[in-house]
Amino acid sequence: MLKAVLIDDDESNLSSLGEKLGRHCPQVQVIARADNATDGIKVIEELKPELVFLDIEMPVMNGFVMLQQLEYKNFELIFVTAYDHYAIKAIRYSALDYLLKPVEMEELKAAVSKAEANRVNRSSPLQMELLLEHLQKKVPQRITIPTADGLRFLNIEDMVYLEASNNYTTIHLSTQNYLVCRTLKDFEDMLPAETFLRIHHSTIINKFYVEKYIRGDGGQVVMRTGNVLDVSKRKKTEFLQAIGY
Repeated sequence: MLKAVLIDDDESNLSSLGEKLGRHCPQVQVIARADNATDGIKVIEELKPELVFLDIEMPVMNGFVMLQQLEYKNFELIFVTAYDHYAIKAIRYSALDYLLKPVEMEELKAAVSKAEANRVNRSSPLQMELLLEHLQKKVPQRITIPTADGLRFLNIEDMVYLEASNNYTTIHLSTQNYLVCRTLKDFEDMLPAETFLRIHHSTIINKFYVEKYIRGDGGQVVMRTGNVLDVSKRKKTEFLQAIGY
């Protein structure tokens, strides 16, 4: 059983979410609700929940500022927002979950199941630290990826290239690879465009690992790791401009 706190400035949203959890997520016990961030901090510090549903946009203090004020962060966190928020990219970087209002039942159940599984790994404090780090910096330094046994925190500068395989992506580092259940488009939206270039429909590269370009219809790039990757004809001009050719 996950002891949960709900924080949202709209009472109707609190009631609706509480009702859905009670009806469809029996593994969740709602122990407190708060309609503002200040009270949210109080109940979290006092009750030390295992799961928090947090609205992003609230008057006076938003959800991100609230997290910065917290001392206790050992809980699973699911953001709830009314629209595709500007900080969704930062949330994805840290592999935290978010739900768009109105909350869909299947998405809610999936998020709760994920929180239940993640509770075993105890990685939420690191994820929140990474989220706040991304919100404060224009260029992210690290990214969080889900793995079979939990979460992995990768330095972005260590990523050599990314390769698509249907709805999966393989992240190639210089020493090892990670297969992640995310599309290449997800990573393209997340990673800094000034560093990571789409050179093919199935490949994104870190331009700082490019050692050589071989001319051709599209051409090929040779990475410092020795990997030879195709550049599509459609991406050739864009790629050459990006590397200053």
